[in-house]
Amino acid sequence: MDERIIVAGGGIGGLAAALAISRAGFPVLVLEKAAELGEIGAGIQLGPNAFRAFEALGVSAGARKTAVYVDRLVMMDAATAEEVCHVDVGEAFRARFGNPYAVVHRGELHRVLLRACEADPRITLRTNAAIAGYETAGGGATAVLASGERLEAAALIGADGLWSMVRAQLVGDGKPRVSGHTTYRSVIPTEQMPADIRWNAAALWCGPKVHLVHYPLSDGKTFNLVVTAHNDATQPAAGVPVPHGEVLRLFAHVHPRAQQLIHAGRDWKYWVLCDREPVTRWTDGPVALLGDAAHPTLQYLAQGACMAMEDAVTLGECLSDHPRDIPAALVAYQDARVLRTARVVLQSRAIGEHVYHPVGAHAALRNQIMGAKSQAEWLDVFDWLYGSGWQPRAQERRAA
Repeated sequence: MDERIIVAGGGIGGLAAALAISRAGFPVLVLEKAAELGEIGAGIQLGPNAFRAFEALGVSAGARKTAVYVDRLVMMDAATAEEVCHVDVGEAFRARFGNPYAVVHRGELHRVLLRACEADPRITLRTNAAIAGYETAGGGATAVLASGERLEAAALIGADGLWSMVRAQLVGDGKPRVSGHTTYRSVIPTEQMPADIRWNAAALWCGPKVHLVHYPLSDGKTFNLVVTAHNDATQPAAGVPVPHGEVLRLFAHVHPRAQQLIHAGRDWKYWVLCDREPVTRWTDGPVALLGDAAHPTLQYLAQGACMAMEDAVTLGECLSDHPRDIPAALVAYQDARVLRTARVVLQSRAIGEHVYHPVGAHAALRNQIMGAKSQAEWLDVFDWLYGSGWQPRAQERRAA
């Protein structure tokens, strides 16, 4: 049996998995269906848990250099343009969680991980290699490619995203769940960002059935604009160009100050947001799921990439614990991750419905409850996600 482990998918989760598996002592083959390794999309947010993952994966220096460190998380009422609340992510936040809060361009973070994989002699990267399914026999796994080629390995990790072919066979739960929410994205030069909201913050404007997000990227040279409407979309879509006027129409009811974001945006593209019901089984002998293939989530906790990197680190730890019994390692990994990621999926849905998009009295109650919290109380709210809920093994030992 081949000792290598195959990772299906060369996105952030797949590359993080490759690094973690290599650090556990296994050779790795990454299979990416696209012709080039890269990432689509724009900005992502990085909680303190992401920085713990960077350290465990050996990419801390590069990731920290690429990130933009914001001062605050700000929530605005998009109907009135009044601040609802903010969380200072400075000294007290860093002291509580051991790391900062930041934002980063998805492509720039992917390049950090890609360079680390390219520099690792145990990792082989292969493009134009779409996986169609797998077989298990003799204690190992065989990746079956769309071309018909068969590649044997000690294990297969399906990090092939929302439409994972590995999940289709392992779980068999059909198409993703369409949320009915559509996100529109644009990246603009900083000088085009309206001066009165050109904040060094991850800013969220919550309005009736819509919300708007903005933050700086690329060393402050650009701004990421992400606006979302609960428009009852029924079909998945990803990266589709859309006329500026259509985006403006969906946000015509928000305050003119918030509408500035729509006017400033250029070359809008839209994604219809999807997730899946959480499942408790991610493994099939020497096969396991990771990242969006295991637990695709809506964007409302800003944790999709963070959860994938946490998965990768935990997977590497479990392989180190059970190097001669990979199925046992994968079950241990699954058991360590299922409930935490299910909470992210389910709480993201709830936040989208009850925090981001309420109307009328519901929105007023949200503002009252969230506006009454002290900075110390906000740190307690976030502890399960950024603090005590997950620590890489080596960092647990250091903390002890």
